[in-house]
Amino acid sequence: MAGTPVRPRSVAVLGATGSIGTSTLDVIARHPERYRVHALTAHRSREALLRQCRVHRPAVAVLDGEADAAWLREQLREAGLATEVRVGAGALVEVVEASEVEVVMAAIVGAAGLLPTLAAVRAGKRVLLANKEALVMSGALFMEAVAGSGATLLPIDSEHNAIYQCLPAEHRGGLGRHGVTQLLLTASGGPFRGWSAEALAGVSPEQACAHPNWSMGRKISVDSATLMNKGLELIEACWLFDARPEQVKVVVHPQSVIHSMAAYADGSVIAQLGNPDMRTPIAYGLAWPERIDAGVEALDLFAVARLDFEAPDETSFPCLRLAREAMAAGGTAPAVLNAANEVAVEAFLDGRLGFTGIGELVARVRDARPVEAATDLETVLNADARARQAARDWLNR
Repeated sequence: MAGTPVRPRSVAVLGATGSIGTSTLDVIARHPERYRVHALTAHRSREALLRQCRVHRPAVAVLDGEADAAWLREQLREAGLATEVRVGAGALVEVVEASEVEVVMAAIVGAAGLLPTLAAVRAGKRVLLANKEALVMSGALFMEAVAGSGATLLPIDSEHNAIYQCLPAEHRGGLGRHGVTQLLLTASGGPFRGWSAEALAGVSPEQACAHPNWSMGRKISVDSATLMNKGLELIEACWLFDARPEQVKVVVHPQSVIHSMAAYADGSVIAQLGNPDMRTPIAYGLAWPERIDAGVEALDLFAVARLDFEAPDETSFPCLRLAREAMAAGGTAPAVLNAANEVAVEAFLDGRLGFTGIGELVARVRDARPVEAATDLETVLNADARARQAARDWLNR
């Protein structure tokens, strides 16, 4: 292992109060000689952000609303902390572009994370990508920005981080050039693995958010339950690893011990294993190309005892197929898919849409929206907005 950096690296955590953000801060706190927190951001979770500011003492904190920001300023003033509080989407961009920031953890859930994540890439930062929607919505534009700016892009989703570790150091230019024949993207199957479409019709939000292996936010938990999360990860994998959709195979692996694999032309399959804890890929991204303690218990293969695999059920869980079709269609199709899904999941969590209605709504919006060439960010954002409106119209029909 290489030596410790001379000075701590400055980190901005976007989405600090979510599960990825809190895990990131846990890893950072274990290595104060290596990392310092420059900025923390949250949407509306002002109490949680205040607690984090008291512990990590960032230079900047960002909230989405002025009322929440005013409350946080007063609380920080009373606590004697000098953290500057800023407001809104523009402040997120300012934070990641700041010269003091070297590493950006992009952990804002959903389309809201696209602009600040892209800004971090364009600014040439080390970007730890936990926001898959940035690549799903604007994959070509995003990867062009990475190449043009010289940013270091490290995937944090456990599956993509695993694949990154299983591939050669240089894997751009098509998998075949490097002897890779297939990427095997593992999926736990979610809480409803083996359920029929009929049984799924009565699923409640509480059931959908009870993931068997991972601790995640409500939106991502629902996406995992519908397999849309795996569909979005398939799209993300294509962009990250320069793969075609048919080169990415989803494998249901209930134990969530093998996080993903890469198959090679000589018959080898290289896998990355570990306990299901997001601090492992977070630590990998923070320290790459070094390795540091993540606070994660070592994998005990004797306790695991067995590893099972099965094909995904795309009849009961059509969202995976819809995502694959969107990637094959290209252009704005993935952005439309993501937008419709975000509206559908919100409606499900609010009790306005049944579980099986999520895939139905996504398919309806997909079929109603023409695919455009995603030549610029404005086109992508317009497609996103129109798809969201179409989804709301369908819900209100």
